[in-house]
Amino acid sequence: MNTMKLDHVPSLPGLYGTAVAAAARDRVFRKQAAEQLPWVRHEVDRVPVDVGELTRYQHLLGEPARDCLPSGFIHALAFPVAMSVMTADDFPLPLLGMIHLRNQVEHYRTVLFSERLDISAWPRNMAAHRSGTQVEMVVEVRSSAELVWRGVSTYLAKGVHLPGLDEAPEENPPRSGFAPPVPTAKWRLGADTGRAYAAVSGDFNPIHLSAITAKALGMRASIAHGMYLASRALATARPEGVEAFSWDIDFAAPVFLPATVALSVRGPEGTRHGGTGAGSGTEYVGWNPRSGRKHFSGSVTPLPH
Repeated sequence: MNTMKLDHVPSLPGLYGTAVAAAARDRVFRKQAAEQLPWVRHEVDRVPVDVGELTRYQHLLGEPARDCLPSGFIHALAFPVAMSVMTADDFPLPLLGMIHLRNQVEHYRTVLFSERLDISAWPRNMAAHRSGTQVEMVVEVRSSAELVWRGVSTYLAKGVHLPGLDEAPEENPPRSGFAPPVPTAKWRLGADTGRAYAAVSGDFNPIHLSAITAKALGMRASIAHGMYLASRALATARPEGVEAFSWDIDFAAPVFLPATVALSVRGPEGTRHGGTGAGSGTEYVGWNPRSGRKHFSGSVTPLPH
């Protein structure tokens, strides 16, 4: 695999600007999309953590004020490196309008804010999807050559059908037949939720910022960031005292803002989560309490020592 070394973490607003310009150019010149992924890895070394940004993130997501990095914060820190792959000229799918399907993460140990982190990202497993084309982005984070965090994010380019691709296996259960459990919490998300998360994560994707910018990209209203929902659920669902864990989330339906989201977090025997010991994992699910429509579901599992 070829490696592209970056001398700094790219600016997300700049990358979105690149994506907008590419979309306009491709519309005018009707560029033919490539049919395979680039064999390339983007890397940036010794990335520092801004303590002010960390504190604002912890406050917004309900994380305790600690010297270690929440798993969702590491994702946000590394996300621009993945974006640099997805906005490059040789990436075959358009970034704008791309939908977040799932995340799978291994958080191997406590990561302190004082550590300098090496971040790498590359694409894999582009496949046909019933609604377009999906692709996985792999991100690895190291500290002094030690792998401390690894995430695989799956995205869908809706309406983009590339020839010659095998269809990805169906991983999500059918959305019909979901029976909402008794909620353990309710979130009331204002219309400014997307802008608030963008301010602490740097992710200023227009579909999250306002109804006007979201409608310009085909949404009926602005939607909550998937990683905002995932990070907030993780802050509640991670068993107390567990510092090495895996977690995953599947997104079933977008959360249109403003919204109320019901959340249920359960331990391994189906009991309500609260002060769960380090030896057990949890499962969680979020849904619309009025319609009963599921928005997301996932789990948190301690990693073996």
